[in-house]
Amino acid sequence: MKIVVLDGYTLNPGDLSWAEFEALGEFTCYERTPADKIIERIGDADAVVTNKTPISKETLDACPGIKYIGVLATGYNVVDVEAAKAKGIPVTNVPTYGTTAVSQFVFALLLEVCHHVQHHSNTVKELKWSKSPDFCYWDYPLIELYGQTLGIVGFGRIGQATAKIAAAFGMNVLAYDSAPNKELETESIKYASFEELCAESDVISLHCPLFPSTEGIINEDSIADMKDGVIIINTSRGPLVVEDDMLDALKSGKVAYFAADVVSTEPIKPDNVLLKAPNCFITPHIAWAPQAARRRLMDVASGNLKAFSDGSPENVVNP
Repeated sequence: MKIVVLDGYTLNPGDLSWAEFEALGEFTCYERTPADKIIERIGDADAVVTNKTPISKETLDACPGIKYIGVLATGYNVVDVEAAKAKGIPVTNVPTYGTTAVSQFVFALLLEVCHHVQHHSNTVKELKWSKSPDFCYWDYPLIELYGQTLGIVGFGRIGQATAKIAAAFGMNVLAYDSAPNKELETESIKYASFEELCAESDVISLHCPLFPSTEGIINEDSIADMKDGVIIINTSRGPLVVEDDMLDALKSGKVAYFAADVVSTEPIKPDNVLLKAPNCFITPHIAWAPQAARRRLMDVASGNLKAFSDGSPENVVNP
């Protein structure tokens, strides 16, 4: 089996091994593949592995040797899965590798908003504390999470893991999901409609997939229904948020803080309006990236390919 990885660098910048893939056939890994090189680099490969490099119908038509596509992520919108299905090509993803890492990162963002740790550390190093007439100071209002309500939009694995952390902080959780499972409710975790969640949450965290029905779910209208001073966190997909509407809400103070690990176009464009937004924290899509999480991703992805080669594909998203 001839295997090609189109963009392996973000998963493995050198601290992991491709040995499990190499054991399955003739293996080639490119760090990155520009759009005009995709078809050439796939060539006559049997198995194509991609993270963010798109696999379109045109690419599938131009590369008839493809028998398998593995996505090095949970989201698989970079692949035309229907076109692949029509050709009998299974597309697999890695559904669970980042659950703990991403839910942890939600609270990294939230706690930065609550305490501005980096800012206050910087002021100490700038000798502001040394010159202070008092034994302490704070430059921003400090926020205690106990007793506040966290609204979680999308209550899959990551949403559920985030809820458990929130419960440990003493927060109440409202969860919105298109397919609610009432067995997951507890004394502090309850399902709600999206409208109820917007109206009652002090903090809102996004964990839903990007579908036509969820694109722009955080917009001028939904923000208007939220509490004044709400905090919004997005570690899911950038297009869930209408960024122009978020800018206006941050400027007006309707949204107190917006913290995001994802934006509408990645890498972020220099003219993205959020770069000039007040009280806005943006990180470069790193919630998934701790080594332990990437190792799990590598293990599952190689396992997906091995299962395919053994005739029993796993984690197929276009059965």
